[in-house]
Amino acid sequence: MYFTHRCQASLKYICIDVRLEYMGNSKKKVFVVGGTGFLGYYSCLEFLKKGVPVTTISRGNIKLGDWFPKQIKLVKDLDVFKASQEELTRVFEGYDIMIYSVGPDDRVVPEAPAYDFFHEKLVVQCSKVIKAAKDAGVKRVVIMNSYFAYFDREFGGLLSRNHPYIKARTEQARVCIDIGKEGIMDVMVLELPYIFGCMPERKPIWRDVFLNRFENMKTVYLPKGGTVMVHVKDVARTVVASAFKGEHGVRYPIGSYNMKFTEMVKTMYEYLGVGKKVSTIPAWICYLGGLAMKRNLAKEGKEAGLDSAKLMTQIMSKDFYYSPENIVHTDKFDVKEGIESAMKACYPEKFPDFDATEEVKEDLEIIEEIWNKIDLD
Repeated sequence: MYFTHRCQASLKYICIDVRLEYMGNSKKKVFVVGGTGFLGYYSCLEFLKKGVPVTTISRGNIKLGDWFPKQIKLVKDLDVFKASQEELTRVFEGYDIMIYSVGPDDRVVPEAPAYDFFHEKLVVQCSKVIKAAKDAGVKRVVIMNSYFAYFDREFGGLLSRNHPYIKARTEQARVCIDIGKEGIMDVMVLELPYIFGCMPERKPIWRDVFLNRFENMKTVYLPKGGTVMVHVKDVARTVVASAFKGEHGVRYPIGSYNMKFTEMVKTMYEYLGVGKKVSTIPAWICYLGGLAMKRNLAKEGKEAGLDSAKLMTQIMSKDFYYSPENIVHTDKFDVKEGIESAMKACYPEKFPDFDATEEVKEDLEIIEEIWNKIDLD
């Protein structure tokens, strides 16, 4: 599997092979900020499968069972958003690589103004952590970002001018890359699209923030656009690859499958056994509906990170696909299988026998085998 980045100036492509082999008892030490979250957890698993030791933070807000490898070293009760830069520097000392995978995504609807919220969480707090990592001597940092930043560049800054979340994401990448320095602390940014899959003890939010909107509709109407998407396990593979092979200052767009929004929602309902019709509708009609949503949020003193009306005309009605040269080509993990597991995890009443631990059973077995060998060595 490969992932690529198109350089804006030269229009050349940088391609990084993510098929990293087992590294034995690696001397590199990795700190994953957000290792009990969706993306961070799978990243931890992937590092362990390569024989690389990992540390993360446990704040006690999730029950860690057998699905959480005992090989992951835990730092207890640390809140990176509340800790000072000096405190974080002491924690990060002795680590070679940092993975940053915390922060709100565009589905969070904060109090207005939304930009202040996203700027604080994604720019101010993230840059504090990255500065602490640099002070601690960390050599390489990978930051989870959004594919909206990629399309903002493609559209000449249109998206960041109209959507607070996207503005904060573009600033996050720029500020954190500027903190780093090639050969001193390399900073790589992963621009991530729609991600499917599930993990134990955490319920995907597709039901609460997306599908519940259509619950009382006989037919779901959506704009004609589409999106690139990826399975969470392929995200983890690119995290590990960029940690070891990525180049400072490069923003890597990640993805593996292009799908229309109508097909995506149809696929969700098929796995749920729901015979709801899904059809397209002109973007201007959706725009009017978005205006109503925006007004309702304003009455509650809230504002979405993506402008509810312009979302329909600037994003949902477009094909947010990477060019063929700019996409992850892989048959390693099937995105539709990721959608299926996400739906089962979202609706436990429909799938009482579904166990998200089964999604990582093979990974855990590989980790146990590898680390038993390392311990013997």
